[in-house]
Amino acid sequence: MSRRRRKPLPREPLPCAIEAFSHDGRGIAREEGKTRFVDGALPGERVMAKMISTRSKFDELRTEEVLEASPERTEPPCDFADLCGGCSLQHMAPDAQIRFKENTLREHFAHFGGIEPEQWIEPMRSPSLGYRRKARLGVRFVAKRDSVLVGFREKRNSFLADINRCVVLDPRIGERIDDLRGLLYGMEAFQHIAQVEVACGDDDAAMIFRNMIPLSESDRSALVAFGKAHDLHIYLQPKGPDTVHRIWPEGGEERLSYRLPEFDLTMSFHPMDFTQVNADINQRMVHRAIEWLDVQPGDRVLDLFCGLGNFTLPLARQAGQVVGVEGDDAMVVRGRENAERNGLYNVTFHGANLQGDFTRESWASEGFDRILIDPPRSGAQEICEHLTAFGARRIVYVSCNPATLARDAGVIVSKGYRLKQAGVMDMFPHTTHVESIALFERD
Repeated sequence: MSRRRRKPLPREPLPCAIEAFSHDGRGIAREEGKTRFVDGALPGERVMAKMISTRSKFDELRTEEVLEASPERTEPPCDFADLCGGCSLQHMAPDAQIRFKENTLREHFAHFGGIEPEQWIEPMRSPSLGYRRKARLGVRFVAKRDSVLVGFREKRNSFLADINRCVVLDPRIGERIDDLRGLLYGMEAFQHIAQVEVACGDDDAAMIFRNMIPLSESDRSALVAFGKAHDLHIYLQPKGPDTVHRIWPEGGEERLSYRLPEFDLTMSFHPMDFTQVNADINQRMVHRAIEWLDVQPGDRVLDLFCGLGNFTLPLARQAGQVVGVEGDDAMVVRGRENAERNGLYNVTFHGANLQGDFTRESWASEGFDRILIDPPRSGAQEICEHLTAFGARRIVYVSCNPATLARDAGVIVSKGYRLKQAGVMDMFPHTTHVESIALFERD
């Protein structure tokens, strides 16, 4: 049996009239009933676009030339915006980015939950450059170029983008990409560093090098010298996450930290711990969540998926008692450490499987007056089925996925709560990522 030969892709750019915008930030055009997804194009534009791939139901293209520009188009702040997949909306004006994210949340509430908040709040905005404090940078040696690439993948493929700086990363990292490339290229193990994790606190920043082979003394010395020169903490990860260890500076606790000044808190974390990438938005997000919960001095409050205590400890400043629950045992330990560091003794942290009915757990037996939930992208549908059993007056739901928020909101509303307020938080400017917050209230 002979294989069907694929029709070769057109070599010349094709004209596209952009009618709409997809949730992943691509323009949508149609040609003879077939959908075209066009990278780098905005609704209302006419562009010439190169065909990248074709399937039976849709084509994928990349904008080569803008013939008629949208008023929402702007000049990207990054020289690599057309190539790098780290950001997908740099060609869209900031106000338009916000409207896109708000519309995405509205559509998901309508589609998945069949609901709408009683009040839409003003979006939270942050500086759009230099905001990102956590990232995973790929590393690859390219023999044809005799060069080491460091950065994010190109759009819609697995190749690393050839960049020498990143304007959305914290400048302590983003302005060091070229220096980092030079460091890696000069190492004996230049082909055996798979990635570099980066994490920044308020005062210090760290790089974690994933070394696939043991490093020579000269390579270790080069990394330490790099850390000294650029005021960076340097870690190695020879195998799994539990093998991460610091080689510079020597001694002391392997921790970074950030402050929540409104609540007189300093939060300590390991560079590999989950923390919010945008410090400005995080501070305002915590403020809004506490404000919406309207915690009273005698209240008992539950914080689900509490992590290292980002919401838990601010809540403890106002509540009678706070219970933080987390599925990651390491984060439970970190939460307890932070409570002790900050002199808070009206808070307890517990590890639990947050996939089912937890109402019979010992820490849940006394019930709760207020509840905060900040689940992963998969949401917390099953948890929400049981969450309402406590009869808490208010529930605040912080979400990194509008689809699962909308789905879970439908569950909470079906249990007798009203969706009072909701809105987006621009945690990741220049990307299609939609972070949001919602308040539920029971009469």
